[in-house]
Amino acid sequence: MMWNANKRGLGVAAVVATALLAGCGSSGSGTAASSVDTTTASAGPSPSALAPINGKYAPSIDPANFVSRIDNPYFALLPGTGFHYAGVAEDGTTKQIDNEFVTRKSKRIMGVRATVIRDTVSQHGHPVERTFDWYAQDRWGNVWYMGEGTSELHHGHFTKASDSWVGGSGGAQPGIIMPGHPARGQHYRQEYYPGHAMDQARILGAGGPITVPNGSYRRTLMTDETAPTIDPGVHEHKLYVKGVGDVKEQTVTGNHEEIHLVSVTH
Repeated sequence: MMWNANKRGLGVAAVVATALLAGCGSSGSGTAASSVDTTTASAGPSPSALAPINGKYAPSIDPANFVSRIDNPYFALLPGTGFHYAGVAEDGTTKQIDNEFVTRKSKRIMGVRATVIRDTVSQHGHPVERTFDWYAQDRWGNVWYMGEGTSELHHGHFTKASDSWVGGSGGAQPGIIMPGHPARGQHYRQEYYPGHAMDQARILGAGGPITVPNGSYRRTLMTDETAPTIDPGVHEHKLYVKGVGDVKEQTVTGNHEEIHLVSVTH
């Protein structure tokens, strides 16, 4: 479930400069900027209601409910920011790097202006997967995953991946990547493309302290991601730091994928 932009998170996030100064860096002092809010959401509809995992899935996407800036503190996307990850693939030994860049481009999906993220996964110094991810934020702070266009390397050539999708096209629908007010127990769809991309997530709550190459942090937010109809038995845990974003992803059952945030560039 990793190494294919988003879904696995993509795990890209950046916040305005002041928040980055408060939450990033090798010292990672665990200031207020890296605290975790796992209380009941206080504003807007629950993400569990907006992007339910059960029943017929047809989320209401009203362009009037979306804003131009993605500034969710756990998943902010500031144009010009780069996120650089390193880790291992499913076999637990093949080293990979993942470089994600928040472009200044946008794509109109279901009437919503979505920010374009460019994601390149490499092995042995050569790209093996290239993806464009599309995200948008609603007025309640929820970051929606609007689609992805992925190309994978096969026999020396990049070809379109079968799990590429665009919200509102071919039966695909957008989902929520990060709630505006994450609270323990929230369960929501992240993407919906039957037979190809069916990720969902649950907020587990506080994930405890962590040290990654990008820094040390006292407080994290943990999510559990699954795709029961696509990858049964696979669970991936992700750790987010407020003011930084996705700092670690690790598959805890099903395979041995793992990545860590190495650096953030501007």
